[in-house]
Amino acid sequence: MDVVLAIDIGGTKMAVGLMKMTGELIDLDRVEVNHNLDADGIFAQLAALVTAQTERAVEHHEVRPVVVGVGSAGPLLPNCETISPLNIRPWQNFPLRERLAKLTKLDVYGDLDAKALALAEGWVGAAQGRNNFMAMVVSTGVGGGIVLDGQLLDGATGNAGHIGHLIVEPNGRRCVCGARGCLEAEASGTAIESITGRPPTEPTYDIMVRTGRLVGRACASVCNALDLDLVVVGGSVALGFGATFFNAAQDSLSEHCRLSFVRGVRITPARLGDRGPLIGAGAVGLRGLHRRNRAAAAGGVR
Repeated sequence: MDVVLAIDIGGTKMAVGLMKMTGELIDLDRVEVNHNLDADGIFAQLAALVTAQTERAVEHHEVRPVVVGVGSAGPLLPNCETISPLNIRPWQNFPLRERLAKLTKLDVYGDLDAKALALAEGWVGAAQGRNNFMAMVVSTGVGGGIVLDGQLLDGATGNAGHIGHLIVEPNGRRCVCGARGCLEAEASGTAIESITGRPPTEPTYDIMVRTGRLVGRACASVCNALDLDLVVVGGSVALGFGATFFNAAQDSLSEHCRLSFVRGVRITPARLGDRGPLIGAGAVGLRGLHRRNRAAAAGGVR
């Protein structure tokens, strides 16, 4: 049986798994990013996971990886030719696709992690059957992916959907991107720890409400602009804060979406939970494989 080797790269953790063509994960490994390492050292962490999963595919599951799919924190160049995650400083303009292709001897396809989540949630998750929605990751950083008229938006450089850099607090905290008051600077796991002096796994009620309200405010701007009626949110912060976060986010979203076409907009937890990022990465790989095969059938690849 053929499978996708799925890779999720976040600011805190990296994960590698094996995904069936139907979207089912059959194995996975995770590692915390060691920010004390240089670029090659961090890649060595990832390479160890990739090698372990490749070996388990053959020896334990008797399956064959045929393509690599990557969902990564950004910014990045199309198809993860290079990635520059704001929360992994040594990886600035890191040639991820080339390094993974050399390691795996497989075709590699990549996209932003939140765009990958949008693919997953639209395929087998909370946005199944929806042609217009946004998916978000609220974790170490904050990212987004937007599906409009059934198409995942890419933008000029593949970085469309960076909702983490909408301004929600004018003259607020300095963001890693250099601006002030970005959603990521106010509501990410990194920001919460900086603001409170406590890890986001130990939130107060007030911080859960504040985070939800800021996320709802940012979502309202996007929904008002793009005529969306659904926002699907995953990530360790959002899912960890649970109902308190989502209730506050919905209240804020409803408060700021007053036009007739967005009055019913909903915000909901990602149905795929902590499996979503890897299933999303797998979906990116599967999408790349299908595009390659269609091009070959049409004579575009020799």
